[in-house]
Amino acid sequence: VRLVMRPDTGMTDRQEEAEQQRLEQLQASLSEQDKARLLEQTERLQQRQLQKDDPDVLPTVTLADVPGALKYPQRQDQEIDGQRFANYATGTNGILYQQILAELPQLDDEEMVLLPLLSHLLTEVGLGDLSYLDVQKWQSRVSGGISASYLVRALPEDVQKTRGFLALGGKALVRNQDALCELMEASFAHCRFDEKQRLRELISQARLRSESSITGNGHSLAMVAAGQNFAPVAQLAHRAGGLAGIADLKRLDDSLAQEKALDSLLQRLTGLHSRLLTQPRQQLVVAESEVVEGANRNWAQRLSGTAATASAAPFALPTLVPSPANQMWIANTQVHFCARAFATVPGAHPDAAALTVLAGFLRNNFLYRSIREQGGAYGGGASQDNSSGIFRFYSYRDPRLVETLADFDASLDWLQSSGHEPRLLEEAILGVIAQIDKPGSPAGEARQAFVGELFGHSRESRDLFRQRALNVQLDDLQRVAATYLKPELASTAVLTRSDSQVLAESLELEVLRL
Repeated sequence: VRLVMRPDTGMTDRQEEAEQQRLEQLQASLSEQDKARLLEQTERLQQRQLQKDDPDVLPTVTLADVPGALKYPQRQDQEIDGQRFANYATGTNGILYQQILAELPQLDDEEMVLLPLLSHLLTEVGLGDLSYLDVQKWQSRVSGGISASYLVRALPEDVQKTRGFLALGGKALVRNQDALCELMEASFAHCRFDEKQRLRELISQARLRSESSITGNGHSLAMVAAGQNFAPVAQLAHRAGGLAGIADLKRLDDSLAQEKALDSLLQRLTGLHSRLLTQPRQQLVVAESEVVEGANRNWAQRLSGTAATASAAPFALPTLVPSPANQMWIANTQVHFCARAFATVPGAHPDAAALTVLAGFLRNNFLYRSIREQGGAYGGGASQDNSSGIFRFYSYRDPRLVETLADFDASLDWLQSSGHEPRLLEEAILGVIAQIDKPGSPAGEARQAFVGELFGHSRESRDLFRQRALNVQLDDLQRVAATYLKPELASTAVLTRSDSQVLAESLELEVLRL
């Protein structure tokens, strides 16, 4: 059976027209008594939304229930024949996890744009004499899957200082460890970018995925856009996976209809990959304790003679002078996604913990009530991103726009002017601790700790942040809000539909289209 689906560009307009007609017919059929009843129900709903719930009807977790220490996986480092290994001996139920991490060299602007694409393509193309189909069969035969990604993070004490790695990871049953090593080495060293039709398909698929994810992920995209000019890693996120990245990917996909453009892309990908092969690297192994030592030695034998010796300039993103973005992005959506961002402090700063608690305090109380319950949005809140030093407000699938932006500001007035129950602060602190202490799989916790340590997040720094969060007081929330969340320093980004463009001038937003 062949099923052919053709998009109907007029379907949405017809649906909206039919809905409007239905509402008009419904309104015309209402008697004066019906209208009075609806007004009464609306008033009762508003009164109920303003009522305070009684938390005592439910069992309550308090700060007294918080464990005193943070559970942290133990790491052992080993060097064999010039190769560095980071080992975590933990329960993995017979599965072995491995990663290759190559330090990024200094990249120019064009190479930074290519880096996310390269990491996406690395495990999806042919290797040496093998086609991509042969490689996929090889991957299925010996592993539970391999994937590549790029890791670019700011250092915890300064969001302007960055470090980066290209990571290739895989997992397999312990008995397939040698085969997994062979596969990963081939994937890292011998991938080729000359299968033109395959690359066209992969880029087209990536474009479709990014476009279809806009409505489901619109709040995150708007938050990234709002903070893009506050930190180098935030700008990279906007360009690589944010709204600017989606727009760039669309243009790239369209350009590849020209053979010359495709040839140029292949050459640039090959050149960037060749540079990465010369970079210093290290390996991560996560497995049961009786497996780790042998796994390291097996891998070291296969790596013999492959240690990088090049001394390239260390990776660093260009520093930024923080400034607001203030953008309105027009997309094919029927609802709004609103975001407002402020430059704050990195994770190692003493105020980072208070800002993180503040986000939960505003989200759980004023923002939930005003944006979701009363405003009708599917969701809304605030978050402090300690990796980039940015505090963000957001709304998700929001029928309102101007009113939601006003609610962001009103939440800060509420914080400073209202009396607040101690219980609300305790709930916000518990929410932060729950995220820090949230258990994961043994392998997942090991990999998280390893990546954190690559970028300076030691166990001691995590313990210190946790303790600072436990000690936050209400006056700390009011102080950091007054210090960092000043209206004149705000950056606003909105992802919305085309008819909202008339609001751009009054909101002082630059209009951009996807």
